[in-house]
Amino acid sequence: MERSWSVEPIAYTYWKAKPQFLLDSDTYPHWTLFAVEEGKFRYHVGNREGEAEFGDLVLCPPGTLFGRRTLTPLTFHFVQFNWEEEPAAAERELLTGRLSVIDRSRLHSTYTYMRQYGEHWQEMPPADRGFRHLLNDVWWLIERESGEAPPGSWGDTDPAMQHARQWMLDHAYAPFSMRTLSELAGMTPVQFTRRFRAAFLMNPSEFVSALRIERACKLLGGTRLSLDSIAQQCGYENGFYLSRVFRQKKGMNPSQYRKLHQV
Repeated sequence: MERSWSVEPIAYTYWKAKPQFLLDSDTYPHWTLFAVEEGKFRYHVGNREGEAEFGDLVLCPPGTLFGRRTLTPLTFHFVQFNWEEEPAAAERELLTGRLSVIDRSRLHSTYTYMRQYGEHWQEMPPADRGFRHLLNDVWWLIERESGEAPPGSWGDTDPAMQHARQWMLDHAYAPFSMRTLSELAGMTPVQFTRRFRAAFLMNPSEFVSALRIERACKLLGGTRLSLDSIAQQCGYENGFYLSRVFRQKKGMNPSQYRKLHQV
């Protein structure tokens, strides 16, 4: 989709561990973004519905009813914005609902900086150039990962793949085989891989690997656990195998990453 992804923020609020929404539904005069940092909620926007958690962005066009219900206490960034180049009717439909970001480490870093604006709202309005840059960084991730595929189609139109994705989110940190998952979906491994990739623009093994490496990053930076212990909590057989995969994905070994990120 050849278009400008640049946006101009109108309003921004950061919510921490919100137990429930004040209103079950609402409409907004501008494009509205719910960017989940922690927790999970159920949404209904236009003809799209589903569940969203960290890594997911839920978009609602102006004047569209946005239904929502928290499933667990929700920490999220609530942004209203305008596109620099307003999408055409067909693009508007594609940009409605859930988009997912693969590079969760980069997304987590961006959210950390955005949070600083939410915690000092009176001092730093959303028109601030720094905040605008951070918000556009989120769209840069979407643009980079989507390639030529329409982002609004990611998984929303394939309930079977949504179910498979949720299964992997629930079981990613325990050993399992893709053959087992494909059999649960009633498909051959090749059929399952092709269909998952068509829905989410990545292979199922890549999706699970991204989840595991993200957890390994958090444990490396936030604990003193040994590499073998971290490997066991991330679904890997041992620290040696985790180290090999980690270096492939991050360009450094786990000990180097820990040295840079542990405080």
